[in-house]
Amino acid sequence: MAGLRFSREHAEHIRDVLSGRVAPAPARDAATVALFRAGRGGGIRVYLLRRKATMAFAAGAYVFPGGSVDPRDTDQAVAWAGPSPAEWGRVFRADEATARGLVCAAVRETFEESGVLLAGPGPGSVVADTRGDDWEADRLALIDRSLAFADFLAKRGLVLRSDLLKPWAHWITPEAETRRYDTRFFVAVLPEGQRTRDVGGEADQVEWRRPAEALAMADAGEIFLMPPTYRTLSELARHDSVESVLGEEREIVTVLPRVVEVDGEFRLESA
Repeated sequence: MAGLRFSREHAEHIRDVLSGRVAPAPARDAATVALFRAGRGGGIRVYLLRRKATMAFAAGAYVFPGGSVDPRDTDQAVAWAGPSPAEWGRVFRADEATARGLVCAAVRETFEESGVLLAGPGPGSVVADTRGDDWEADRLALIDRSLAFADFLAKRGLVLRSDLLKPWAHWITPEAETRRYDTRFFVAVLPEGQRTRDVGGEADQVEWRRPAEALAMADAGEIFLMPPTYRTLSELARHDSVESVLGEEREIVTVLPRVVEVDGEFRLESA
């Protein structure tokens, strides 16, 4: 892998962490969702957002919808259908409250960053359309945290559909980084009738891409993908249908890459 470039200040922090002079920053719980759909002519397409160049973390990178767990995401009042928080906890080796927060964050962040809502009036249904001024007002209220996710669902008489999520991976930001996340990756199919939309916020561009196409663009230097995104797209590129992705058996293994310095150059090594 090519050497990693950092600012002088960041490089000094990395050396301080590697030498033990500074303790690693704590990793915040986070969730991200690779939203995908069947592609015209076969295969699958994955929804990607390009983070604004002004963002403090992963500026300019193409990512899946996702973000940190809001403390209120662990609220037991969240209406729920599908595998329970306890079941998700066993999958991700997390306690029940953490698992509840991760699943809620996955659904909430997907709605905030794509307009797609993995929820419905009941266990066997899903919202058909989330367009309209009233939906947009709620989305913005979720983003500025003036509206809790549990209250949003209750207001609309909806239940979170945890069965629409499939666990995929678990990545933790290297200890040498200044901003760190303990991120669980999910995949989910775009619900029938719903449409993604360019909702702005942290992203300045959104698009649907074949996984292999996004990987080729990254290899050519046309787009920037962080290692977890690159790995996930590589795994999804092996599938030629929605059914194939959903049918893959996954064992969730925690990946904690390390930043190492070799001859004055920083490199990333996967554990």
